[in-house]
Amino acid sequence: MATARKKPIQRVALVTGAAVGIGQAIAQQLARDGFRVVVSDRDVKAASKTARAIEAAGGSAMALEMDVSSHISIEKAFDEVRRVFKRCDVLVNNAGIAKTYAFVDFPLDNWNATLNVNVTGVLLCSQHAARLMLKHRWGRIISIASVAGMRAVGSGRTAYGTSKAAVIGLMRQIAAELTVDGITANAIAPGPVDTPLTQVLHSPAFRKAYTAAIPAGRYGLTTEIAAMASFLASEQAAYISGVAIPVDGGFYAAGARGV
Repeated sequence: MATARKKPIQRVALVTGAAVGIGQAIAQQLARDGFRVVVSDRDVKAASKTARAIEAAGGSAMALEMDVSSHISIEKAFDEVRRVFKRCDVLVNNAGIAKTYAFVDFPLDNWNATLNVNVTGVLLCSQHAARLMLKHRWGRIISIASVAGMRAVGSGRTAYGTSKAAVIGLMRQIAAELTVDGITANAIAPGPVDTPLTQVLHSPAFRKAYTAAIPAGRYGLTTEIAAMASFLASEQAAYISGVAIPVDGGFYAAGARGV
């Protein structure tokens, strides 16, 4: 008598700030990779639009409201993930904020807000996700940092650059503690990417200067960041943990150019 074959488990990936930009591209790619994707964002209407588009393309997605600046919102969102899926196999910490001010005038309220979203939000989401991952001894925690967390990029990024450096350090700490349990933790450090955020933050003069410093000679695409997230979420990346990987057209490596 033939034994019934077990249906393969479809893993669940949660992406924060996934309604638009890099987060949206990552959510779409992970859905193509076969994950059930939780499209989380504080703008649940926009998240729902992205989730519907994923499903229309043949993927599996659910929109979920989450404001990573609020520990209550984070807890509520993960309670829903636990209720619906009973698991979270991949977490992509993508949600973030940025504003620029001169260092000597940098306002404390923006410093606190930036670190709360970009660092504390990553910490709390990673803790909630890791608790679910530990049950299956398999998981991928991926955080979107920035080359601004690896080297200073222009002026005005006191809080943003510092927060992204902290995210890189946090991924190393998580890796040191959880890789033994089959949970990897890594950071992706994008260079400049064409997103709604950079379109607001980057003036034409800054964009020209930044592009000139990039050996590839252009800004990156959201799909190029998503491709790295896809790899780090895969089985093939099981031996990669605790690193920050620049995806920046060679900007971090180049230093002074044209000399």
